[in-house]
Amino acid sequence: MPFATAPGQSGSARKPDARSTFYVFGSSLHLPVSGSDCLKDKIHTDVSTASGPGRQTLPRNAQAQFYPAVCSIVGGVVSPVLANLFLHYTFDVWMARTFPQLPWCRYADDGLVHCRTEEEAQAVKAALQARLAECDLEMHPDKTKIIYCKDGSRKGKYPNTKFDFLGYTFQPRVVKNRKRNSVFVNFTPAVSTVALKSMRQTTREARFSTRTNLSVADIARLHNPVLRGWLSYYGRFRPSAMYPVLRHFNRTLVVWAMRKYKSLKGHRTRAALFVEGIAKRQPQMFVHWQRGMKGAFA
Repeated sequence: MPFATAPGQSGSARKPDARSTFYVFGSSLHLPVSGSDCLKDKIHTDVSTASGPGRQTLPRNAQAQFYPAVCSIVGGVVSPVLANLFLHYTFDVWMARTFPQLPWCRYADDGLVHCRTEEEAQAVKAALQARLAECDLEMHPDKTKIIYCKDGSRKGKYPNTKFDFLGYTFQPRVVKNRKRNSVFVNFTPAVSTVALKSMRQTTREARFSTRTNLSVADIARLHNPVLRGWLSYYGRFRPSAMYPVLRHFNRTLVVWAMRKYKSLKGHRTRAALFVEGIAKRQPQMFVHWQRGMKGAFA
């Protein structure tokens, strides 16, 4: 069962194995603004037992002031940090203690638990729901699902056979076995539709098509770091799924050329050939050209 371990995964999480057939996928947990005894107890324990180089035990009056201060800033810019701290105790430690045999991963308030049977997945979901309720949390009713990892060997019929996680969509896909020169269905990740839309929007917001004061080298200098980051992260699995973003950027260059050069104004095909000529003469200009992912220009 191939699975991309999420960046920022808790150190307690383990790699999944081939027996994983179901995922319990939880998203958008609701963190309480105040009043969580679970959070209060854990913060009190951490503060009062802190030790080691550079750490000091806070006096009791400071501990009493610390908890209300933490609760009052939930919803602010520091909320992700607080949520991660809270969920480390609420989810990470609890999972390692309660279900030590199950691989799992979590990033912020999104998480996955790998299960072998539907019954096991239902049991984990129920136990997790009860655990979160103890800490004044609840799973999102619409985004928390049990996902069936359907592939060529798992042919059962279930309503949910795909999910999005960290910019990837995990679903059954046709893949090629290069050694046997054959194709089969596997449950694999590829960049999600939402991530593709976000990347195209980032390119639009850069407004390269209207910045005729820039040369193609200037555009490469400004946009290559962005392209490199996208390809390094989203192109790790099924890089061909990145072609819509790369084609969109190539066509942005075509529009830029039409506006920059009078001889190309109103001639999209001629402008596309012009940019394609640059790609042939200077294949190192842009990151995706360097990797042979030139794509279409027209």
